[in-house]
Amino acid sequence: MDNFDLNGLVSALKKTGRMTIGAFRDFLSQTENEFTPTEGKLSAKERLTALFDAGTFTETGAFVRRRMSEFDGEKPDEFEGVITGWGSVGGRLVFAFSQDLSRTGGAVSEAHAKKICEIYRLAAENGAPVVGFFDSSGAFIPEGVRALAGYGRIMRASSRASGVVPQIAVIPGYCSGASAVIASMFDISLIVDGDGSISVSPPFLTDGAGGAEFSASSGAVCGRVADDGAAVKAIRSLLPYLPDNNESGGLLIDTPDDANRTVDVSSYLASRDPKELLSSVADDGKFIELYAECAPEIVTGLCSFGGVPTGVVASNGSAGGGLLTSDAARKAARVVSFFDGLNIPVLTVVDSSGLEKSADAESAPYASSLAKLAAAYASASTPLVTLITGEAYGTAFAVLASKAIGADVVMALGSAKIAAMPAPAAVAFLRNKDITAEVSREELEKIWDETVANPAEAASSGEIDEIIAPSEIRQRICSAIYMTSGKSGAWNARRHPTPSL
Repeated sequence: MDNFDLNGLVSALKKTGRMTIGAFRDFLSQTENEFTPTEGKLSAKERLTALFDAGTFTETGAFVRRRMSEFDGEKPDEFEGVITGWGSVGGRLVFAFSQDLSRTGGAVSEAHAKKICEIYRLAAENGAPVVGFFDSSGAFIPEGVRALAGYGRIMRASSRASGVVPQIAVIPGYCSGASAVIASMFDISLIVDGDGSISVSPPFLTDGAGGAEFSASSGAVCGRVADDGAAVKAIRSLLPYLPDNNESGGLLIDTPDDANRTVDVSSYLASRDPKELLSSVADDGKFIELYAECAPEIVTGLCSFGGVPTGVVASNGSAGGGLLTSDAARKAARVVSFFDGLNIPVLTVVDSSGLEKSADAESAPYASSLAKLAAAYASASTPLVTLITGEAYGTAFAVLASKAIGADVVMALGSAKIAAMPAPAAVAFLRNKDITAEVSREELEKIWDETVANPAEAASSGEIDEIIAPSEIRQRICSAIYMTSGKSGAWNARRHPTPSL
């Protein structure tokens, strides 16, 4: 609590007569200093000091020690290997824990778990995010089942908080066994290159499979950072795009970018790389990508439109035609579920040539992965906006936020191609007999694209709301996001109908 000043908080409480979130935030914002990222490896306490605004961190359970066991030679003289507490990050209330490898090896004991569970209780009851730094040698073995029960209690606390408050995990050191399970329950997880490791079994038993590069490419974590300081900087960049909790409503991001700005997306239409599209249409061209190294055929992340934080799921036509593979479906399903749980609007950009057709795909629970994605969209109550920019064929069209599965607004560019199958496959399946010396296969494929696969055909059935010009993409997305921002997932209750005279 060095340099901690309660005068501002006392003054705010005197004005309001009670402790309100608004007054609390006013106090915290007054104490905020300009953030300067720290580089290199940090201690458990230094991570929290770097994360929170200067002078706002308050530690909880600071003097907790583990209980004695018959294997202890003398009374334990070390405090528990985890530091917990709360403070402000960018003027917002945040709760955090940081495992301390220098104290009891960061081993999880009954008391260790109790400290973390208490943080979760406070975070859930006050509706604020949780940040966890995982760096532990494992369970405190002499405690036996008590330590294992501690893991179970943390899992339960994390599960109960899921979809209630955002949870961000950072893995700057060892994270194996039950700790890896807990970290994977968090909404967003980052791993530190070189030092971080997450795996169910110890890395020395898995040929280093839990290392940062492996974990990022497999989807075990959302991304890699260079060091502890970069992790803290990433958290502070992420938090403005996340609400305090699932009922607070999204926080508007201050931006000078005009929501009515027209855009030039010609480079995207040529490359089919959705990151180029987002650099043109998102506020200030800012996009935070999640799971960048896993399933590159689909791009996921966070940005804002007209100041409204928005989740993005975008087919990557530049990576294998944007096929909706099993890995891509699992990746998309996870982020859609995360966005929906915290009521973050979702923009889905579709440019996919369809599904992968191979024995390898079928051996990778393909249908199950697609089912999880379909269920994530179908059950979502958060605003869903879809933009079809290129190809939208077959099951990929149905699963990726079509109106039929639950999208609120679906738009398409005039150059989009929407059909049950691509022209070559359709002609081979339906029109082979029509190919003659006078009518070539290429001509029939062109006719298919111009008639059946034309977005106007989908629009005529009501499955597309509007066909838009490329220059209008930002305007239309902002409009749709604004329109759906009050979506509750249910009709308002009425007192009675109002019949006409």
